[in-house]
Amino acid sequence: MKIIIVTDGSYGERAYATIKEEFDCEYMVMDAPSSTCMDDIELPPETMAQLEKADILITYVLHPDLTLDLVDALHDKVGWIIIGAWRGEGFKNQLESYGNVTCPENMCDLTENGNHVFDKFVAKFGKPIVRVNCQKDKIVDVEVLRGSPCGSTNFVAEEMVGERSDTVPIKAGLRIQHYPCRAPMMRLFVDDESKREMAAIFHKEAFEEALKKKTKPD
Repeated sequence: MKIIIVTDGSYGERAYATIKEEFDCEYMVMDAPSSTCMDDIELPPETMAQLEKADILITYVLHPDLTLDLVDALHDKVGWIIIGAWRGEGFKNQLESYGNVTCPENMCDLTENGNHVFDKFVAKFGKPIVRVNCQKDKIVDVEVLRGSPCGSTNFVAEEMVGERSDTVPIKAGLRIQHYPCRAPMMRLFVDDESKREMAAIFHKEAFEEALKKKTKPD
């Protein structure tokens, strides 16, 4: 499966570094439109031809008109489009009306939706799922079964090794806030703390579920 990440700025590099470990992944940068007039936006044919090869297209494009043009031109040529940067519920609804477009609140809240292409991606990246190995009351290993595309779940997993199992869920939720989440930077009129709190809850819950199924090393 081919994943292509497209951006008009500096966002998406961490997702690319994480996703390419599991899938064939490309990172493409487009020039942000200099004009505020939608009619002046040009979609380079060479770039569009490359983007059409994606099974999953992830956009971190901040310019809303460029985002809309890309979705309009590509939604019927790719398997699924994930909008990593969007502004406003109205814009989100407009984008998702294409049918195979998802605008998550955070990239770490993606879950299966029944589409085989999307679900194949979300089997590896989205709402965190981890497996923990314990020795007595200590965590000796954490396996990330599904993690945030930005790499935050991997960061937390490494930090939890050696911690007491009974305190790990809370510590995981707190520790995720030390990983610089960029989601609030890609939203307009959002509460930074709410986005961080959402990520903290997801990771806390992931470790709570893992501890219910904890295993002991041989």
